[in-house]
Amino acid sequence: MLYYLFEYLDTHFNLPGTGLFQFISFRSAMAIICSLFIAIVFGKKIINYLRKKQIGETVRDLGLEGQNEKAGTPTMGGLIIIIATLIPVLLFAKLDNIYVILLIFTTLWMGVIGFIDDYIKIFRKNKQGLPGKFKVFGQVVLGLIVGATMYFHPEITVKLDENVQPKTHQIAQLSDQQIANQETKALVTTIPFVKNNEFDYSALITWVSQDYAKYAWLLFIPIVIFIITAVSNGANLTDGIDGLAAGSSAIIVIALGIFAWVSGNVIFSEYLNIMYIPRTGEMTIFIMAFVGALIGFLWYNAFPAQVFMGDTGSLTIGGIIAVIAIAVRKELLIPVLCGIFFIETLSVMMQVSWFKYTKRKYGEGRRIFRMSPIHHHYQIKGFHESKIVTRFLIVGIILAVLAIVTLKVR
Repeated sequence: MLYYLFEYLDTHFNLPGTGLFQFISFRSAMAIICSLFIAIVFGKKIINYLRKKQIGETVRDLGLEGQNEKAGTPTMGGLIIIIATLIPVLLFAKLDNIYVILLIFTTLWMGVIGFIDDYIKIFRKNKQGLPGKFKVFGQVVLGLIVGATMYFHPEITVKLDENVQPKTHQIAQLSDQQIANQETKALVTTIPFVKNNEFDYSALITWVSQDYAKYAWLLFIPIVIFIITAVSNGANLTDGIDGLAAGSSAIIVIALGIFAWVSGNVIFSEYLNIMYIPRTGEMTIFIMAFVGALIGFLWYNAFPAQVFMGDTGSLTIGGIIAVIAIAVRKELLIPVLCGIFFIETLSVMMQVSWFKYTKRKYGEGRRIFRMSPIHHHYQIKGFHESKIVTRFLIVGIILAVLAIVTLKVR
């Protein structure tokens, strides 16, 4: 909202300093400062309110050292992240930008699903929370909306490579201005570590016939649904010890912010020889607000945690990360960039699969890890929470740097 106010003042009155709001870099800086302030200052008030209302964590007895001390710690702290993200976005971002709209919707949608889950756990005294099928349904609906928007919305385009000409059926759908700017609708993404690394999802179906290109969305949308479901559940599994989910997510989102910045800037994208995605630069304001909210939340969530994010936070974080990665056409980098989430999810899948297999074969279930997700495995081995989190974050930084390196290593 402030963007439009200062744009009006700059246009009609030419007041000194009002032109600063035209720069994404300035608005991004203001967004992260504002979100940090909200999360740290008002976060304490929210924590006190949650404690007053006795909205505390119910801890399952897993035999882990120190877990009983966590009982009663305020949960649903994801509200801090959501509030500290959305207020700066509403103040500093262009609210008519389709990518910003998608991210705001994702935040609210996943936040509501997580909130309902936490509400059932706390107030209905049901440790299972919202049944898994309803969570998956919510993730599927979000995937449908994001996938359909990415495919059908006219403002979601990419700049064509000079050597790549649009197909006949694509030219017919382009306006004169889009052709002049070499922008087109295309289901193009980036394959990391590969030369000529742009891949068109329509190739999955056009090998049968070029006429089938218009049906590519039937493949693209299920892929989007899978990505959103996988990443949001991965973030949810990672939220098991103090500071791990918030810290690793902040690292991931910073890397995605770099991708959004360079992909949405015609000069940087040309210099780096990467895909130019018009209008994605505006996402940087949302991303910086999100980073500030995560770091501000980490102020209270670091060991020993004064608040837990609950599913209100973890499902929302995963959904936002997935949508940003899809928007900047870096979803195939998720196994690397979100490596912590991937490892946590994989450890659970391996543990459950091996237990079921050995129970069928030997009559007794056996385990690969002492406990899954894998951070609990290290807890049982005697590692302190702080050491586990620190080492996981170091691995997360290495993976983020590796992901950023793909901008030039092809």
